Amino acid sequence: MDSHPSAVPVSRYVLFFGLSIAGCGFDLWSKAAVFAWLGEPGQNRTFWFIEPYVGFQTSTNEGALFGLGQGYTPVFALFSVVAAIGILYWLFVAKAANDWLLTTALGLITGGIFGNLYDRLGIWGKAAVRDFILFRYSDEYVWPNFNVADTLLVVGAGLMLWHSFFIAQHAPAESEITQEPS
Repeated sequence: MDSHPSAVPVSRYVLFFGLSIAGCGFDLWSKAAVFAWLGEPGQNRTFWFIEPYVGFQTSTNEGALFGLGQGYTPVFALFSVVAAIGILYWLFVAKAANDWLLTTALGLITGGIFGNLYDRLGIWGKAAVRDFILFRYSDEYVWPNFNVADTLLVVGAGLMLWHSFFIAQHAPAESEITQEPS
């Protein structure tokens, strides 16, 4: 009996690349649209959905999460490329894509990686990530601006945590799957 997991179904390629491309595309479109509408950061234009708690306000980030690592844009771009290669290897060579939830989570994460990588490479004009979603509670509690790519990364990471705590521990071990019945 073959001890290797079965080939990755075509539907998992469609799921992964569909989520990655759609997520990245929506992120890039939303950034372009909001920056065209509200202008560059520093113009103090804010559009409120629920004033003064939820709105759009443009900002750029030359660092990473919460603005840490300002000025290390090339390093974060390199990490993004390495992460994307690792995800592709894990899913399609190591065959983790046989699990639809992991495929979904990593598709969202890859969409977020490429949305922010586009900005870090300066393709839009400046080597900084464009952020625009604003959450705050008074002037004392302001969450750093973020974007759709950041949301994809967080949702994907949340799905991976869910998977690791609730799904993976109930899955049969590979040795149980590949052993022939006695």
